[in-house]
Amino acid sequence: MHLDFVILGMLAMRRLSGYDLRRGMEGPLRFIGYGVQLPQIYRRLGRLTDQGLVEFEVDPRDGRPTAKVYTLTEAGRQHLVAWARSPYEPSTRPMDPDFILRFVFGGQIDRQIAVDVVRTELEYRLANVSPDGRMQQPPGDLEPQIPDVDPAFAREIYLLAHEWGYTSVRAYVTWLQLTLIRLEESGRADGSPRRPAPNSPPTDCDHPA
Repeated sequence: MHLDFVILGMLAMRRLSGYDLRRGMEGPLRFIGYGVQLPQIYRRLGRLTDQGLVEFEVDPRDGRPTAKVYTLTEAGRQHLVAWARSPYEPSTRPMDPDFILRFVFGGQIDRQIAVDVVRTELEYRLANVSPDGRMQQPPGDLEPQIPDVDPAFAREIYLLAHEWGYTSVRAYVTWLQLTLIRLEESGRADGSPRRPAPNSPPTDCDHPA
């Protein structure tokens, strides 16, 4: 289903062929993580056409094979907008693909959608980030089942992996905070007040030793 909304979201901006869709996913939109191959795109386009969500015209091209150029139907537009405005529920996994899809392809429809998605994601992450970032020790005593494992070094690996995950999430939370401020500030042409962004949880530096 995610690929459907990538395709519908891209077609909301311009008419595109299957090749154009793939080129966009591998180029300007590669950050969304859907660099799929042409056969998969064409299969999805066929199903979306059968569902009445997209339609195509054959575009004759001098000296080159003809191409099907796809556009959204009214049903496709309604389907995309209904998805974009449906309630967003954050995943327990940070940086889940559903967030960036809603942010990009929902946000392009309505600034408030982007604001609401970012705020919801930010509030969830702040509520679920460990306030001190300390390592959760592996449960119980390690009992290596192969002679190659050094338990002390294995614990160090656990710690390093935790630090990677924690710093990645903290950077993600910082991006969410800055993005929310930027979206709300740029949308205040009507003079409406900006809601304060959720605060970050305390870190080790905030607590005396």
